Amino acid sequence: MPLLGLLLGASVLSGGCGGAGTEAGGGTPAASAFLSLGTAPPGGAFFVVGGALAEVLNEHGEANGWQVTAEATKGTRENIRRLARGEMDLALANAAITYFAIRGEPAGEWDLTYEIRSVMTLAPNVAMFVTPRDGGVTRIPDLAGKRVVVGVAGAGFEFFVRPLLAAHGVGYDDFTPLYNTQAGAVDMLADGSAAAAFLGGAVPTSSITQAAAGRDVLLVPFDPEARERLIEEYPFFEPVEVPGGTYPGQDEPYAGLDVGSMHLIVAADADEDLVYRVAKTIYDSRARVTEKHAAGRAINPANVVRDTGTPFHPGAIRFYSEIGIWPGEDAAAAEGDPAVESGESP
Repeated sequence: MPLLGLLLGASVLSGGCGGAGTEAGGGTPAASAFLSLGTAPPGGAFFVVGGALAEVLNEHGEANGWQVTAEATKGTRENIRRLARGEMDLALANAAITYFAIRGEPAGEWDLTYEIRSVMTLAPNVAMFVTPRDGGVTRIPDLAGKRVVVGVAGAGFEFFVRPLLAAHGVGYDDFTPLYNTQAGAVDMLADGSAAAAFLGGAVPTSSITQAAAGRDVLLVPFDPEARERLIEEYPFFEPVEVPGGTYPGQDEPYAGLDVGSMHLIVAADADEDLVYRVAKTIYDSRARVTEKHAAGRAINPANVVRDTGTPFHPGAIRFYSEIGIWPGEDAAAAEGDPAVESGESP
């Protein structure tokens, strides 16, 4: 049985919804539930951001009757499967991978259609191919015949790399795909064992900075028409401009892509009141999240409700509707919240 269900009785005893627990004027919860929050392997942003979210949720744990533990996992695919099996309560995921999981696509990649829902859209994942400037790759079709690092084996990068390549007329069969961490990919670029590497994350991404510091590199541009087609076809692709000067040797703005934002997800049958309170606690405490990790800046009215192709959980929708930021809702409900009025994160 999912641990989320254990909170249903505690939420009723502690005053129900509307922020629940002592913060909403209710009594002290009768018991605490232990909740797991799936992240990813140590060393990446998911692991650190997941830890920050767990800390913030635990700062409000007594009022809400929960204790949250951030759990290191293999990443999005494991998190989705464990949520569906009731082995995990909350998880971080790449929105592109979740998009395909809830559709059971492509055939052979998923064993079923996963009933997963979004709680909030978090930090963007801005990624691109990076190559030595003198290596003969100036556009994505030039990757044909080359050795290219496409991510960590089993991490699920192919869910966004494959459609990105396909839009440029390139498939995995056209080059030699290599699998490595971002740090390992930088080393392979440096010693010439890879002609290009797909790197990214929050901007600036340390691996790209490191690659550019070691030698003159090119951020391989996306074909403008292919980029527009990807944005139109897949909701998880989002246009992002990387300002000039972000990386060594990058003098001009780079027309990039968010290839699948980090988002917080739950099982579709998660308790509505609990999801409401999780969304409310994180959103109301977004300044505290930002103190712990810069990705907290993405917890703002314009971004948390952004549609990436995964339906939102009813509990999250209820909270965002109440504060007036759910698309189509009356924004007057959010009057008095300077973050809502400005569209910026604190």
